[in-house]
This record gives sequence, C-alpha cells and structure tokens, in this order.
Amino acid sequence: MTETAKKKRGMPSSFTILLALLAIVAVITVIVSGTSGGAVTAARLSDFCAAPIRGFANALPVCLFVMILGGFLGMMTETGALDNGIAVLVQKLKGNEIMLIPVLMLIFSLGGTTYGMCEETVPFYALLAATMMAAGFDPMVGAATVLLGAGCGCLGSTVNPFAVGAAVDALTGVGIEVNQSIIIGLGAVLWIVTTAMSIFFVMSYAKKVKADKGSTILSMQELKDAEEAHGKAASEVHNEVKLTGRQKGVLIAFAFTFVVMIVGFIPLADLNEGVATFFDAGAVYAADGNAVVQGWSALITGLPIGQWYFDEASTWFLLMALIIGVIGGVSESRFVKAFINGAADMMSVVLIIALARSITVLMASTGLDMWILNNAAAALTGMSAIIFAPLSFLLYIVLSFLIPSSSGMATVSLPIMGGLAHQLNFSVETMVMIYSAGNGLVNLFTPTSGAIMGGLALAKVEYSTWLKFGAKLFVVLGVVCIVILTAAMVILS
Repeated sequence: MTETAKKKRGMPSSFTILLALLAIVAVITVIVSGTSGGAVTAARLSDFCAAPIRGFANALPVCLFVMILGGFLGMMTETGALDNGIAVLVQKLKGNEIMLIPVLMLIFSLGGTTYGMCEETVPFYALLAATMMAAGFDPMVGAATVLLGAGCGCLGSTVNPFAVGAAVDALTGVGIEVNQSIIIGLGAVLWIVTTAMSIFFVMSYAKKVKADKGSTILSMQELKDAEEAHGKAASEVHNEVKLTGRQKGVLIAFAFTFVVMIVGFIPLADLNEGVATFFDAGAVYAADGNAVVQGWSALITGLPIGQWYFDEASTWFLLMALIIGVIGGVSESRFVKAFINGAADMMSVVLIIALARSITVLMASTGLDMWILNNAAAALTGMSAIIFAPLSFLLYIVLSFLIPSSSGMATVSLPIMGGLAHQLNFSVETMVMIYSAGNGLVNLFTPTSGAIMGGLALAKVEYSTWLKFGAKLFVVLGVVCIVILTAAMVILS
C-alpha cells in the first residue's frame, strides 16, 4: 500500500486537470476557427485568462450556496451533534452498516429520476464521507453512494422536468409530438438497470475495504485529508456516545433543513397541489402552478416551495444555521467563529466549481459547442436505426462535456437531433432517452460539472482517483445503455 500511495501522490490535482482542459479547449477553438466558416471564434489570450473569473461570475449562486453550507456545517460541528449522531447511528447498525449503501443510493436515485437531483446533492458528500468512515468503509464509498445514486437516477429520467420535461418542451416547440408514456417506460428501464448495477459495484468495493483497509483506492494523502476532515465522527464510534437533549433538537433541525431544501427544488405544485400546500403551509396555488397566496416559504425566501434555486437554498441554510446555534446553546462569539471557519473550509471547493464552469463559458462564448453539434447531426443523416442510435448516444457523450446542463442541452440539441430522428421516421421518444442517458452518463464523471468537482472535494477524494475507481463501471453502463436504446430505436421506429 505504501508504494501505491507514493505513486498516487504524483497524480494531478483537480485544479491542474481543469486548467489543462481549459487550455486544450482554447487551443481547439484556434485550430477550428480557420475552417469553420466563422461559426467558431478563436479564443484570445484574454479569453483564456478571464475564463475562470467569468466562470466564477456564472457560478456565483452555487458558489455562495457552498460557502453558506460550510458555515452551516461548521455550526453543526460546534454543537457536537453531527459527530455524536453519526456515532449513534453506526452503533445501532453494528454488523449491518453495508445496508446504508443500497437504501441511500435508492433514495438518491429516486430524486434523480423524478426531479433531476444533482447540484443539491453537494451538501451530502461531506456528511456521507464521515458516515461511511465511521461505518468502517472509506470516503470513496460515501462519494459513490451520492454520485452514482443520484447520477443513475438522472441517467434514467422518467418525469425529471429538467431533462425529459425540457426535452419534450423543446420538441413540441418545433411541432413534433411526443408520447410521454413511452419516455417514462424506457426511462424506468434505464433507471432500474443502471442503479442496480451501481449498487452492486459500490457494495462490492465497500465489502473489500471493510475486510481490508489496505484495499482502499485512496492515496495516503487523501486518507490523511479525510481523517482531518471527517475523522472525529469515526473516532466517536469506538466510544459510548449519548446525545444530549440539545443535540437531539439540533439533529431534528438538521434533518428538517435538508428535507425542506430537497422539497424546495421539486416542482410540487405541478405534480400535486395538496402536497405542495402541505409543505408550504398557507400557500394557495392556481391552475398554472403559481402561488396566488404566498406561504411561509415566500415570506422567508421570496419564492414558494417548488420554485427554489440556489439563492433560496442559501437563504434557508443561513436561517437554519442561526436557529441551530440557538438550539445548541452556542454563544454569539462562538457562532461567528464557527460559521466563518466553516465557510473558509469551503473555499477550495468554491474555486474548483468556478474553474469547472469556466470551461463551459469559454466553449459557449466561442461557439465551439454549437459547431460540434451541427456538424455531427449532419454526419448522422441517412443512417439506419441500428447505427443511428449508438452513434447518437456517442454524440451526446461528446456534447455533454461541452454542455453539462441537462436543461440547456435539451433546449439546444433536441430541436436538431429530435428533428433529424423525426425526419428519418425514427422514434423521437427514444431520441429523448438517448439524450437523457448520454448526458446522465457523462455527468457521472465530467470535470466540467461543479457538483461533481465540488462534491468530491468535500469528500476529500481527488478527481483522478474517482476516474480510476469508476472507469470500468462507466464503460459497462455506457454499453448497457447503448444496447437498450438501440433495441428501443429499432423496435419503436
């Protein structure tokens, strides 16, 4: 293990990888600009140098959310409730800790397939890294539980409004009718199959680590960083821990905070008005899903439950940090110090998110993303369904590096790719799922995703280590998706 660890220390950091990718994209724009007929603008030196700053500005809401989240977690650490709570949970699960993995992955995958749970998973990385370390595993198990769980849900989206909803809207906007029952059925197949495979993969790795700590894929430096960040909770497992009354109150508030945050992102009023009213007490919704009478959420954050994004989530976490401080009996001076220290711990995560976003910003500003899409769509014209489907999937693999946003990808690409499928008399519903699966697969490992890079940084897992851990699984998931989607394209066309 020592020799392996020494080799791993030499791996490039997330910052180095992202800067290298930014430079590669800039060089590509220069090469392509001369042959693109004006479709691509060559990136200037100033574009390259300013890209991280523009990426920061573009990702400011999520960056601010992560900083406030850090302050919130700092407050939880100050009360001692989180460390003791994890210890009590693991002690109660003694001998059955492995069952945390399938249960949590199924929960995250449900969030992914129903409403596209992605960026809002960031707070869970640090929490589950600590929990899995306390359970005798390593931080990689915690990161994989979150990322693969929610990621496979998004890959097999069924009613996810940010993926299939945006795709259907983009197609109907250009006059193409879509059968949503086919999309839901095909999405369910992809969701169930890929989630089951991922659960088996993570559980197999976790069992090996539990049996032999030397089998961890993490380097010595990563383990040291994880021990410094999450080790306190793990060490408490070996002690007889009891929660005080204040700590129990803090944990209830902690759980309530996350439940409300998750519900806040789900468009509940569009799905069920009764459920929306239950969570947003006092609100009355019109037929279009907008609140005509504002409930508590709009009073506090400015928007009703179901319409939240990062500004609203930041407001909520800031408020709950104050409430938890009061419940935990934290003095004003301790509160300020704990909150500032917690936010400071997140600065490396914030910078990684900003740098990841800078790559997307540079590609969009130079037109490289649309140039690749238009040329690839033209190349696919005239092919049979059995060739068209896998090549379209591979195209979305490439495009998803350029446009990691699922809704942005749907809006930009589906009128072109869906229109091409419709023109060739192929199943447009299958094309929607090709887009969803391709985009979802890439969002399990793309360095241009702030959620991935930020989440891994919170778990103290290097991006290069994550690629090494999941490479075989990503390939197998991709092959399985191609087989399912090609069969669907042939059968349904």
